[in-house]
Amino acid sequence: MATATFRIWRGEKGGGEFRDYSTEITDGMVVLDAVHQIQAEQTGDLSVRWNCKAGKCGSCSAEINGMPKLMCMTRLNSLPLQQPVTIEPMKTFPHIRDLVTDVSWNFRVKERIAKFKPRRPDAPDGTWRTAQVDADRVQEFRKCIECFLCQDVCHVLRDHHMHEEFIGPRFLVYTAALEMQPLDEGDRLQDLKSQFGIGLCNITKCCTKVCPENITITDNAIIPLKERVVDRYYDPLGKLFRMFSPRGT
Repeated sequence: MATATFRIWRGEKGGGEFRDYSTEITDGMVVLDAVHQIQAEQTGDLSVRWNCKAGKCGSCSAEINGMPKLMCMTRLNSLPLQQPVTIEPMKTFPHIRDLVTDVSWNFRVKERIAKFKPRRPDAPDGTWRTAQVDADRVQEFRKCIECFLCQDVCHVLRDHHMHEEFIGPRFLVYTAALEMQPLDEGDRLQDLKSQFGIGLCNITKCCTKVCPENITITDNAIIPLKERVVDRYYDPLGKLFRMFSPRGT
């Protein structure tokens, strides 16, 4: 049976330090297993958030060796165990204690986004008709488990702390799911331009790289939204067309 060292952040409200804990590991263990073992055997007051341990609740997000990951989905055999494995809380959100952060800002952001607004039924029986390809397009976005790893790695939030100006990749995905929903007649483009800061994203694709659900965040959600905003507000031909359209919008 092998032994590995885990360098875990301990402290409260932004303060603290790394502490080393050595524990026995076995085949098949993930980082969360090791953290729970250390918590049970060495330091019962270690704070860590988790729930399903199946990669579906998004609760156990942390930074492992400097990379935002889910602890329950990071196998120890994928890490270099000849050196300490560092585990620290997500840096984009306020620190509460040890590995736990306050992610409530994300839920306040979600409340600001205009909700689904169904268009009028277009069939005699009071139902809707839509093409399967349109329904399929938004299914990818529904896989999001709100782990907020994409928010954590986004430099606009992480490095520049522009939480008031930018909603982050998670909620651009949420907005894209609504904007591309064929049954929705809501319009969020003005909000994307003036309130949600879509122009601040410079499409580095770091959010796509850390997504545990492999959602193509940048190419399939953010870039199409950027194109829609540009078409409406910055394309001179589009402006001219709208001037002479019946609605003038």
